[in-house]
Amino acid sequence: MANSDIDLLAHLMRRAGFGVSRDELEALATREYEAVVDDLLHPERFPDVDEDILDRYDRSHGSIATYVWLYRMINTGRPLTEKMTLFWHHVLATGSSKSNSPHPGAAQIVMFRQHALTNVQTLLVEVSKDPAMIFWLDNNENNKAEPNENYGRELLELFSMGVGNYTEQDVKECARAFTGWTFWQPVPGTSPYGKYGSDFVYDDASHDTGRKTFLGETGGLNGEDIIEIVAKQPASARFISRHLYNFFVADEPPVASWNEVAPQDPDAIDTLAKAYMESNADLRYILSVLFNSDFFKTARFSRVKSPTELVAAVLKLTGTHKSWHPSIRQYSQAATEMGQTLYNPLTVEGWRTGPEWIDGGTLNKRVNFAVDEVSDSSQPGIQAIVDRIVAYGRPLLPQEFVETCLELAGQLAVDDDTLSRLISHAEAEGYLTFGSDEQKAKSETRVARMLQLVVATREYQLN
Repeated sequence: MANSDIDLLAHLMRRAGFGVSRDELEALATREYEAVVDDLLHPERFPDVDEDILDRYDRSHGSIATYVWLYRMINTGRPLTEKMTLFWHHVLATGSSKSNSPHPGAAQIVMFRQHALTNVQTLLVEVSKDPAMIFWLDNNENNKAEPNENYGRELLELFSMGVGNYTEQDVKECARAFTGWTFWQPVPGTSPYGKYGSDFVYDDASHDTGRKTFLGETGGLNGEDIIEIVAKQPASARFISRHLYNFFVADEPPVASWNEVAPQDPDAIDTLAKAYMESNADLRYILSVLFNSDFFKTARFSRVKSPTELVAAVLKLTGTHKSWHPSIRQYSQAATEMGQTLYNPLTVEGWRTGPEWIDGGTLNKRVNFAVDEVSDSSQPGIQAIVDRIVAYGRPLLPQEFVETCLELAGQLAVDDDTLSRLISHAEAEGYLTFGSDEQKAKSETRVARMLQLVVATREYQLN
């Protein structure tokens, strides 16, 4: 029987990170669950990925490449930081498709990483000053003579409060408060001279200094005043809490329907919203409440892995790319083929998550990707699983063989029908033995083949 602490910690590390190896999981199991959560929430206790190494081997792209971010995800000692960076990239969605340079988008991801676990007010101020966001939602065209409402509207609708919690007049006043928030664009900005980043600029001459009334508060409000007002709204507490629930606990319907469709677990949202309000939107505190809650602990395999999560989980399982190698470039393309291109969310709503990640085409790509990656028993992660089974020092019955592979592949839980089918496959070849060299070679192949079947299951698509 599986150890319940191992089960819970595997669940935590799938959600708060991208999974862990069996050795890492067993090391975590020597500690209290609450202590592991506390470490996740304090990433400064652990070393970050050495990006100098990445630049040394890939100077042509450096940190602007999607595969470099993927490398960070599978090698970081700060998994929750990378997971929250991915969270904010989805919630405060900014696409690279509109820009002629990748550098502002890359700088935005660095900003999300730096502030991922601070508080909502800080994140909203930083993203409002972010050149990639300013350009994406046209705030560089927002001035007192001709206010542009694009950013102000999305700030309220999709980034903080949600539809139905503000008026059209609030949108107009919000836009006025953000007039003059623009960026400096270096010249030349594009090839052949090279591509450069941009910096936030506050253009006082373009800013509307007049009195504004926003959500019942009146004064010479500027953008930071607006965000301070927004961040303390109960509506913002519930909206951000529902995003956190959707990302870390269980799939919710698309955000556009949240004004009409109630949360599947209203009590959980109430709990998170209360944590938000009593902590002044402190993300460490809110996430501590979330990860230590019963609704999180019991919500296992209730989210569909995003393509990025799936790719990272498979690479964690195979144990490859622990050091830099150019072949990692192919994996960002694999995620794109499954429907998720990092640095380029589909719309300002981010990506459609949950079951919408899977259709007939993308499901085949997801399964084929996972099956292909674990097919080679010489890969370090697969070999580590073989070595563990060999260390038992005895033959394994078919059912024990299957259950062991499920455990070592990430403490995976499957339904009775899936388990029965996996056991039937194992029974066709009998006991798993490692006596002679011939038996060992055959059994290693059987382990890799069983892992292929495991990652092809419906349950492996879930987090």
